Amino acid sequence: MGIISSVFLLPNFAFNMIISIHPSNPQDRLIKQVAECLLDGGVVIYPTDTVYGFGCDIFQPKAIERICRIKEIDPVKANLSFVCSDLSDLSKYASSISTPHYRFIKSHIPGPFTFILPASKAVPRILKSKKDTIGLRVPNHKITHAIAEKLGHPILSSSLPGEMVEEFTDPELIHQKFEYVVDIVIDAGPGGMEYSTIIDLTEDEPVVTRQGLGQLI
Repeated sequence: MGIISSVFLLPNFAFNMIISIHPSNPQDRLIKQVAECLLDGGVVIYPTDTVYGFGCDIFQPKAIERICRIKEIDPVKANLSFVCSDLSDLSKYASSISTPHYRFIKSHIPGPFTFILPASKAVPRILKSKKDTIGLRVPNHKITHAIAEKLGHPILSSSLPGEMVEEFTDPELIHQKFEYVVDIVIDAGPGGMEYSTIIDLTEDEPVVTRQGLGQLI
């Protein structure tokens, strides 16, 4: 299913708009508007400290399915991650974090890293990989942090589809491409062109499985 043929995915409450939020001083009323959209099962495109991506509420299965249908992927194989507001929030969704790993994560957040950890029981089954793991992030971006904090739990995050990430740096062009399949596109200025660095923490030693923007300390 292509993006254009996915128009019917928009629910009746869809906002279908682009809103400008200040990246350094996010307007609370607009953050609240985005959070309410997510809580209602909406899908948004929002900025992070790396690239723009799809976002939805981790407890809204239909919204998760919408993102996966837009991207034509299976939720279990989708490399979806949780964007958390802080380390305490992140810790709720990992079944166990050793002291060395806890210190490692603490020294690299907020920042452009995704940590692969054993998933806790708080993670919805649809989002757990076959290895029972989950990707967790705490981006260094005030809008992202504000949305997750207002939401009260993590944002489900996924990259926009396609190989050419530079296509998705201009919010206006992003809105033109996806306005019929998402409810809100957040304009926070130009987006980045590098993904997060993925670090597997399921073993004793951290393993970089994708080198992105984040550099290890």
